[in-house]
Amino acid sequence: MKNIFLIGMPSSGKSTLGKGIADALHYRFIDTDKLIVREEGRSIADIFAQSGEAYFREAERRVLRTIQPGGSYVVSTGGGMPCFHENMAYINATGVSVFLDVPVDVLTRRILAHAHEDRPLNNPSDPELLTVLQKRYETRFPVYSKANIIVSGETTKDDILSRLGAWL
Repeated sequence: MKNIFLIGMPSSGKSTLGKGIADALHYRFIDTDKLIVREEGRSIADIFAQSGEAYFREAERRVLRTIQPGGSYVVSTGGGMPCFHENMAYINATGVSVFLDVPVDVLTRRILAHAHEDRPLNNPSDPELLTVLQKRYETRFPVYSKANIIVSGETTKDDILSRLGAWL
């Protein structure tokens, strides 16, 4: 069975929806950020602070390529993962990609509601968070839009499952 890769901005619902989709399809769920934390033995914030973003992006590339094609996985990718090291091409070549296209104002509310989470590029105390997210969204959108399936707005597991039908 094909792997399913959920892509999109941070707080777009990749992990939450991914777990439900995996359960419904009897697939295994993988969160690439958690794989990186386990591999590195340190938090994402620590990776950024101690080794920099370029190092983190290389770790993302490395971890992505350890996911076995056809392994029946639902994969929650880091928000930036598709945008570096030809990762989007790799994702599309080895599975079905689903872009969760959530409005930036909704992302901002979610990030503020979960301010304790490990998101070094999205500081909840930044008064310009909405502007920062809007610019990042605009930069990443051309890559995200290469997804096999684009789901706009807030969505449910069942909506995504119905869209996935023909791809699996």
